[in-house]
Amino acid sequence: MKPKDQALEVWGELACFSEIKAERFSYPVITPSAARGVYDAIYCKPSEFRWQITRIEVLRWWDDEATAPKYIALRRNEVAKKAPAPSIIARWMTGKADPQPIWADDTEHDVRVQRQTMALKNVRYRLHAYIRPWPGFEDKIEAIEAQFRRRAERGQCIYQPYLGCREFPAYFRLVEPNEQPEPDQRMPWSADLGFMLYDVFDLSRPGTSDSPWHISIFRAKVENGVLDVPEYDSDLVLKPQGG
Repeated sequence: MKPKDQALEVWGELACFSEIKAERFSYPVITPSAARGVYDAIYCKPSEFRWQITRIEVLRWWDDEATAPKYIALRRNEVAKKAPAPSIIARWMTGKADPQPIWADDTEHDVRVQRQTMALKNVRYRLHAYIRPWPGFEDKIEAIEAQFRRRAERGQCIYQPYLGCREFPAYFRLVEPNEQPEPDQRMPWSADLGFMLYDVFDLSRPGTSDSPWHISIFRAKVENGVLDVPEYDSDLVLKPQGG
């Protein structure tokens, strides 16, 4: 069975889709990696399938007349330390080990840092994706699609989807793939964005959130508010040697 296009309309007041840098400057449009994350938040089974993003449409923010993405400068207090591994946190939760919290006001170890963020303001997208089953799960495509659609229609999600940063929540609704936005809804914006982050994981095989990074990039061009995303297996997606 051939997978069907599954479309979502996604929006939020703030978004940041940045490269992996200390000072965050957002790409002007959502990356395929972040778009995949929205679908994963609604429904995912990494051992059975993954999502393949195919198309991103940049829409206007409701009655906004903007003709290009809008930026806003933010300065935020963050902590320089990372949370421990999930296994350690699980031991804290079960009382098998004493919690060791990260204190933002720990001046002795300079834990708190201020970072500049150039984020996007008032974003709205129409995303398109389909299911890529892993070998042995091809016969479950119809059931997986039905489960995804039920959850998306009800607004259910495994965790709150977000727009690049977890503090920037994403809101969504299921739309029909052939349900075209009104002509004045699509942002009349075209741009050659150069190389954009495609994903941070190896999408050629099953993985988990603990899988090692496997950075891939592609040449992103927006034509009249539409960014077509190539298949991960395509030669248009540049991957690490041997990837």
